Amino acid sequence: MDTREAFLEGKMSLVTGGTRGIGRAIARALVRAGSRVVICGRAPEPTAAAARELAAETGGWVAGFAADVRRPQEVENLFAFMDRSGGVDILINNAGVGIFRPVAELSYEEWAQVLETNLTGAFLCSHAALPRFRNAGGGFIVNIGSLAGKNPFAGGAAYNASKFGLTGFTEAMMLDHRFEGVRVSLIMPGSVSTDFGSGAASWKIAPEDVAEVVLSVLRMPARTLISRVEIRPARPEK
Repeated sequence: MDTREAFLEGKMSLVTGGTRGIGRAIARALVRAGSRVVICGRAPEPTAAAARELAAETGGWVAGFAADVRRPQEVENLFAFMDRSGGVDILINNAGVGIFRPVAELSYEEWAQVLETNLTGAFLCSHAALPRFRNAGGGFIVNIGSLAGKNPFAGGAAYNASKFGLTGFTEAMMLDHRFEGVRVSLIMPGSVSTDFGSGAASWKIAPEDVAEVVLSVLRMPARTLISRVEIRPARPEK
């Protein structure tokens, strides 16, 4: 394992949507910082494959568990696996989907898929983590939002609604639980170079840059909470 800065040694992290893109980059960074990491994806085979690849790449402890974060029972199963694996100290709510259509062309099923994954999934995982954090004397929740959580755009009704909701949910949860030793942060990237949305481009933020911001949030001493971080491409496409 790369131990250049193992400041998370002994910690257990859960990254939802951790099989690719931003989630995978965050999982890799957490392992390299000393944490044991469980990545969650919806499909068993890709989740197991991603865990094996990350473990081989980093030399660290990585496990995969397949769960749909929209489903309460599957989230319960996920956290039961965390309990068996040593608990959870850090939750990264990263699972997300985007369907981009004008409202008149957006089906109820598409609306529900986006809202339930991006917002309800974060609620269900946080709701499961918080009692465990309370019993342990503290913990960390980092929600991966978006600048779409403050800037609406045409065709983004479902995605904007989910990310606006995630912004409010995150900041209210922070106020609810800050005196229990639980630190809650929101990371709001702009355009990231992944296969999500409009895809990769050289001018976009790299997933590894988002991961570095997550590490920066986790590095802060217990007296300090970074509640919200906005990230933008330095030179966006004109």
